[in-house]
Amino acid sequence: MLIGHWVQESHVSFEHLISIRGLNRRFLDLASSGLVAPGLSARVSPLSSSQRAAAADCPYALFDLRFQDDTYWRGRLAGASRIADEPRAAADTVDFVRLGLFYAWHVTSGGGLIAHLLLGMHANTAEAFRRVSVDELPALAAAEASNLTARWSHCHAYWSALIDAAAQPDPGVLRRVQLSGLQLAAAAQLPSEPREV
Repeated sequence: MLIGHWVQESHVSFEHLISIRGLNRRFLDLASSGLVAPGLSARVSPLSSSQRAAAADCPYALFDLRFQDDTYWRGRLAGASRIADEPRAAADTVDFVRLGLFYAWHVTSGGGLIAHLLLGMHANTAEAFRRVSVDELPALAAAEASNLTARWSHCHAYWSALIDAAAQPDPGVLRRVQLSGLQLAAAAQLPSEPREV
């Protein structure tokens, strides 16, 4: 388990790293069962339980609930209505989303950059979460289950490298891939350059 090493090198507490590791593990278990991220399911399902645990040992979330989309979350947390006839998600997925939203609320309520560092959450989204009471979160879970995806789901190279490294006996290779996730997180924060038409 690398968590001790991540703590030595980060501004995130041991407790937060343990929590994000647990959430990542649950997400990979959901993915292996085909309940979320169908494209990822075929890659994750051959991993053993210990290999999924190794892949989950990242200092950031492997899942996403549109936390970077501040416009979306400000609207949702301000009471914007959702279409009632959305497909119902599996109970395990809703349970995970409920836990993920509670964790997001918890880390934002403490202020600071933890939600940004661990979840890739936009500052405005974190502020909106801080204004929500905890009893409002369960009602959001069923509606938000359809938004649960793999973080950086568009980056097939990252996910292939992470899963391949988790399947190998070399923890150094896995750590390098996990560090590349920090680069993806940083790159996601860079402003987009306007393109010439």
